[in-house]
Amino acid sequence: MKIDSSLPLEYSTEENRLKIFGFWIFLGAEIALFATLFTVYFVLENRTGSGPTGAEIFELTPVLLETFILLTSSFTIGLGVHAMRLGNKKAMMSFYIITLILGLAFLSIEIFEFFTYVSHGATITTSAFLSALMTLLGTHGAHVTFGLFWGIAILIQVAKRGLNDKTANKAFIFSLYWHFLDVVWIFIFSFVYLKGLIS
Repeated sequence: MKIDSSLPLEYSTEENRLKIFGFWIFLGAEIALFATLFTVYFVLENRTGSGPTGAEIFELTPVLLETFILLTSSFTIGLGVHAMRLGNKKAMMSFYIITLILGLAFLSIEIFEFFTYVSHGATITTSAFLSALMTLLGTHGAHVTFGLFWGIAILIQVAKRGLNDKTANKAFIFSLYWHFLDVVWIFIFSFVYLKGLIS
């Protein structure tokens, strides 16, 4: 397989470029999924029945903390990709590990948040609003959870095989996935939590 050394390692073969292009198509399907979940949420957000509203259960502090953590993880994975392009395996792995730790911290806060909602009687069966909310948040959380396992698998491969065109391609595609999750969270933060708190 011909390697083009003038390109970054993750783009250095035709196969790699096709895999990245294919992953962008996959992200298009993911955008459609989350767009559907957001649409359902916006339709049902005022159908609270006898259950609590968003303003009654949302708390700004944990949501701000989650947002800060996830945005920081987006920055650290960017540093990881930069280190990878410089051929610095140790730095790349370190930044990816930091990213995964931040992802775990985010997930821990989100799980705690779910338990808090349930303790206040806000469950997925309480109202249409809470059903839509928890489906949206749960789907995003499931994606983050999958990302943690995927990231660990990539780190194991890089540790064993080093930085080459294949491992760099996988690590870069993972970074696209992680950035996508951050973008989705910004929409959740802005149009679910902030909107819910001020309405």
